[in-house]
Amino acid sequence: MRKVFRMKGRINRISVFMLFLAFSSSWGAGCTCWGAICLPLNRVFRGQDRFYRLVARAQAEGWRYLPLGDRVVRVGLALCGTPYCHYTLEVDDRIESPSANFEGMDCWTFFEISLAFARMLKLKDHDYRPEDLLHLIELERYRGGHCTGNYLSRIHFLEELFADNQARGLLVNLTPSLGGVPIHRHVREMTAGWRQYRYLRANPSLLPAMAQIEERVSRLPVTYIPKERVREVERELQNGDIIAIVSRDEGGYTSHVGLAYRDASGVLRFMHASSIYGKVVVDRRISGYLNEHPGTAGITVARPKEVPPALFTLSQPGERL
Repeated sequence: MRKVFRMKGRINRISVFMLFLAFSSSWGAGCTCWGAICLPLNRVFRGQDRFYRLVARAQAEGWRYLPLGDRVVRVGLALCGTPYCHYTLEVDDRIESPSANFEGMDCWTFFEISLAFARMLKLKDHDYRPEDLLHLIELERYRGGHCTGNYLSRIHFLEELFADNQARGLLVNLTPSLGGVPIHRHVREMTAGWRQYRYLRANPSLLPAMAQIEERVSRLPVTYIPKERVREVERELQNGDIIAIVSRDEGGYTSHVGLAYRDASGVLRFMHASSIYGKVVVDRRISGYLNEHPGTAGITVARPKEVPPALFTLSQPGERL
């Protein structure tokens, strides 16, 4: 009886092991992995049909041959009408992962999806996949270009994003060269409003470390262009420049972000995901937008650069799945 029992035990253990292998294989086939962290692709990437339609249009119209700024604008224009949606980055209670949502965007995800998609078109010439876009979002959105699976590896403030991405050669902060003036704020947006954020609600133990990040951001050398001077610098801006709106709120620097778009008549307009309109829109000229919103103080401007192939190697099928 003991021998039979031991044999049954071995069979059961083998069966469990085989089931584990089968589960692992099916899990990997539909997941994105960042280091040791995996989340299902359908959770971190929504709107794949729209992604592939946009890929088909970009290929048919030859967008990859355009300069980066014009490429970014083409993508942004194609995304106009996308519903505005809050908190699209909050995809899990504990695991942080690069994500993209083509079904709803906020101001930050609109500009970064437009930029990542435009960069993707240049780095490959075919076989564009959701994972490619996620890798480029990881490169831009996370400190040092690497998501660790921890919420704090994500950059939460545009001021830090500009500094981090500029240090890695991904953009140039134009604000100082446009006559920007120094500004100092004591940043406390995330810790003051932590209950609004899914990860922080689920993990309040992160708050002390988040407060340290806010202190570091508060010490960054930030400049901005006051709103009364924006009209005169509009002529210096180009398609695809990232326009961050500086708020009058002393608890942070920027409250909104979008893209510069020079229309057919030469007017530099503000393209953004708007909570007021409830969707992605091409708004009025940037200076007019600021004058229309009394809570704004001015802008900071960054110009994206192409991603050097040596800096980031796009995955081939199966590499990071």
